[in-house]
Amino acid sequence: MNKKKTIDDLLNDPKMSERLKERLYSKKGLLGKESPFSEILQQMVNTMLEGEIESFLSEERASGHVNKRNGRTPKRVVSDAGFLDISTPRDRNGDFEPELVGKRERELSSGLDDQILALYAQGNSVEDVRRLLEEIYGVSISAGRISQITDKVLPEIQEWRTRSLQSFYPIVYLDAIHFKVRQEGKYISSAFYTVYSVDWEGKRDVLGLYINSGGEGAKKWGLVMEDLKSRGVADILVVCTDDLQGFSEQIQEVFPASVVQKCIVHQMRNSLKYVDEADKKAVIKDLRQVYTSTTEEGAKTALSAFEATWGKKYKYIVRQWRDNWTELMAFLDFPVGMRKMIYTTNPVEALHRIMRKLIKSKAAWASETALLKQLYLSISRNEKSWKKNARGWTSIQREIMELYPDRVPQKN
Repeated sequence: MNKKKTIDDLLNDPKMSERLKERLYSKKGLLGKESPFSEILQQMVNTMLEGEIESFLSEERASGHVNKRNGRTPKRVVSDAGFLDISTPRDRNGDFEPELVGKRERELSSGLDDQILALYAQGNSVEDVRRLLEEIYGVSISAGRISQITDKVLPEIQEWRTRSLQSFYPIVYLDAIHFKVRQEGKYISSAFYTVYSVDWEGKRDVLGLYINSGGEGAKKWGLVMEDLKSRGVADILVVCTDDLQGFSEQIQEVFPASVVQKCIVHQMRNSLKYVDEADKKAVIKDLRQVYTSTTEEGAKTALSAFEATWGKKYKYIVRQWRDNWTELMAFLDFPVGMRKMIYTTNPVEALHRIMRKLIKSKAAWASETALLKQLYLSISRNEKSWKKNARGWTSIQREIMELYPDRVPQKN
């Protein structure tokens, strides 16, 4: 009968040493398929489990309890080194609970979970993750199990989406991004509404992600505003939006004191939509004189000059700017340092760029829940790219206090 090898036997085995050397020199690493390290880890786990039951039985005897070993239960578990065949010791009374690998656990550690979530956050599908784990780490795990692991973030997402918010925000950006999601055998467009903010201390944060099947709508944004209010937001100084019709009314119905700033960049895109290619450069230059004016009076003069030059040919541009004038030029009422932060919704685009990486890697998603998990993981694991504090905020904060003393938080 062959004696079972111990860890020391494996480590001192010349053949094992050669296999480890070959593995390293061939740049295959210690993990993955056919790795000798899995044999060492497997034996180590079994030895540690034996140590656990010996310690447990010693404590039982010291307490005066009658208990003995009762064989072992074999099972296969997943580890960073691949599959391990372990034997969990049993006791006669059934009271022994191993700590290293629990009775119902099928994984050695959470390290594999982290790898799965990291791959999933990059926009990989469940099947992509399964394939990559096998190719890179030599670990074979079912798509169903991977899906279960990604589902572990759902309670975290729910807690994040319902967390309490601050009562006052100087700046909030509202924008939507669209994805294709499968519903009832068809792919439909789902809008994800993003609420991005700058708080009183100049810290940026995502206040929420909201799913809506179908296209973007102003009334649906109204529900988002209601949710912010229910979570503790009482006042927003300025809300930056695109040019969606009816948007302003929905915002001010919930936050009547808020100033709505429509995005100048969106307005420029709309203005240039029907401009002849030969005229674009000159039209852009003349419109730029409008929104770069330092006063509203100067902006009005620049728009009149634009009308004199282009009014007959591009009457629709002048009409657009005049119809939306109050909300396009709202930024001129704020401190100079703050104007660059609010005249466009571009700050939220840093966040959406992360999300768009998912679009490039996938055409559509199996469900809105699957998409929500990936979006949440992608932004939470890339906070450095969008959670930076606003520059020069102290001076902006000071000017806001002077202009709106009754609306800013009062320190005790």
